[in-house]
Parts: sequence; C-alpha cells; structure tokens
Amino acid sequence: MTIQQISVFLENRAGQLAEITTILADNQINMRALHIAETSDYGVLRMIVDKPQKAASLLLEHGFVLSMTPVLAVVVPDEPGALGKILTLLANENIDIEYVYSVFGQVQDRACMIFRVANLDRLATLLKDNGMPPALHGELGIENE
Repeated sequence: MTIQQISVFLENRAGQLAEITTILADNQINMRALHIAETSDYGVLRMIVDKPQKAASLLLEHGFVLSMTPVLAVVVPDEPGALGKILTLLANENIDIEYVYSVFGQVQDRACMIFRVANLDRLATLLKDNGMPPALHGELGIENE
C-alpha cells in the first residue's frame, strides 16, 4: 500500500534540480510528485517517480546522496473542505503529520496527496475504515518494483 519516495540531498547551488530532471528524462522516468525543502546550507528534494528503483540507482551512479522512504498516497475528493476532513480525522486520532505534498494532476478526477507519518499502517487503516482507501501504485502510474 505504501509507495517509495526518493529524497535527494542537494547542495545549495544552481543547476542541481536541472541535472536530476535531465537524468530522469534521459532514462524515460516520469515524475509524479515533488517537494523541495531548503535550509541555508542544503536542500532536500522529495519525489515520487514511476520507476523508483531505477531512478534511485541512476541518481546514485551520478553521485547524488539519497534515501528511499515509504509514504502513503491518499486520494482526496476534489472539492472544498475534503482535505480538511482528512486532517481533522488525523488530528482526532492524534496522528502527527511529518509532511504532506500533492501529486501532479489528478487521480480519477480527484486530488491526491502524499503523506508521511510515523505509523503508515495506522494511517492506511484509519483512512480505509473511513471510506478513503490509499491510492494504489497503478492509479498513480508507478511500477510496483
């Protein structure tokens, strides 16, 4: 149920994101979502791609430092207040969100968010029990490697 996120540690210099996207494009790897966090010294690129193992191998070969992290993709009705309902559900269950970001485009006319929490299984069960099952690999166009 979880999907693999690649987190790449970036030096704070121009061109690194362009280098990564070029490597992925040259190898027919499609990005599904991305998020960049930064400090004054470095950045962290978090991304979901359609071929996570291949992408990680290629980036490592090119000298990038990275990690793979399981995350949960949550399909959210594309309507006002839908994300708020999910966030309230998590708050009521005392589930702390480490971070969240959105997927490019939509899944079956619905928005999709990537969630990182300490207990992904608990989150998945809570969402399923409330009629909001996590998105599957195929729905996001991600190979289940």
